[in-house]
Amino acid sequence: MKTHFRIEPFGECGVLVILGDEIDIKINQQVHLLREWLDKVNTGGIKELIPAYASLLIEFDPFQVDYDVLHYWIIEGLDQTQATVFRPDKVVQIPTIYGGVYGPDLEFVAEYTQLTSQEVIRLHSEPEYVVFMMGFSPGFPYLGGMNSKIAVPRLASPRTKVPAGSVGIAGKQTGIYPRESPGGWRIIGRTPLRLFDPKNEPHILLKPGDRLQFIPVSNVIFDDD
Repeated sequence: MKTHFRIEPFGECGVLVILGDEIDIKINQQVHLLREWLDKVNTGGIKELIPAYASLLIEFDPFQVDYDVLHYWIIEGLDQTQATVFRPDKVVQIPTIYGGVYGPDLEFVAEYTQLTSQEVIRLHSEPEYVVFMMGFSPGFPYLGGMNSKIAVPRLASPRTKVPAGSVGIAGKQTGIYPRESPGGWRIIGRTPLRLFDPKNEPHILLKPGDRLQFIPVSNVIFDDD
């Protein structure tokens, strides 16, 4: 199937490649394939590649790469990667303790979806998720692949503090808070893994295109326990 796309200017030094208008794993994989292609052919003019659910923002230096050349690279990249199978760099296991003080909204999710808490845990931890894009704070992964049976609305009033490592659900999406911050997602568990640590290199554990799986555990140690 031929990829449908649009290429639009994004300010004076940006180009937005739009590959679709929905959250879809195949579209998102094409976004990451194009990102990889452009990263390989880049001679220095492309400054940043920012993938989203169905688009890729390309920030470039017009003094180092001509727009027509960049446009050619985009078309060539889409053509060359059309039949390519995207293979993520890594699969990360996320040990997660569900419910209790670490997952205060687990019971709500179970009641809202007419499931038991154990069924919610099973349905949440079964899939292998894809990091579609990074979100509102450094290291926050928006994950694709959650079972729609456990989709729930956001909180009407966001919490002022959500602990780092909290695993939440909002609509048909799930994600992990990389550090303490306000948030309105329904918190069902928590992981001790550090998704964002400015002391480490790289600072961010995950990147778009990675795959991960939540591993239910019964006992973990957190730095703030």
